[in-house]
Amino acid sequence: MTKPSILILCTGNSCRSHLAEGILRAVAGDFLDVHSAGSKPAGYVHSVSIQVMKEIGIDISAHHSKHMNDFLKQNIETVITVCGNADQACPLFPGQVNRHYWGFDDPAHAVGTEEEKLAVFRRVRDEIRRVFTAYADGRRDQFKATK
Repeated sequence: MTKPSILILCTGNSCRSHLAEGILRAVAGDFLDVHSAGSKPAGYVHSVSIQVMKEIGIDISAHHSKHMNDFLKQNIETVITVCGNADQACPLFPGQVNRHYWGFDDPAHAVGTEEEKLAVFRRVRDEIRRVFTAYADGRRDQFKATK
């Protein structure tokens, strides 16, 4: 049986979508195929995103920024947008059954000292972790019920 494909979208595919991808892969990669992309990819993964994920034992250092159009020919079951701009720009993907919009602050726009910016990245990471872990738990329950 193939795993359902989940595509997490944000505008730049440099922070929020990679945080969500890393977390969802860690908690549900055994039964979900997880990807992320952006409507206007930044071309890099923000170094502080990599740092705050490492703090919770998840390595996203090999991730790279991708365009959502790269996935138009793939069978994507669920699209989850984590910012309003990407939600508005999101096309319909082949095989798409579900679409969710869960908006989070963009930590790349944090201002202040390095420590204050780091605190924003951690807060957003923890918010994403709560939401995507709950999502994974629900999907796992659903998966078990159909077996």
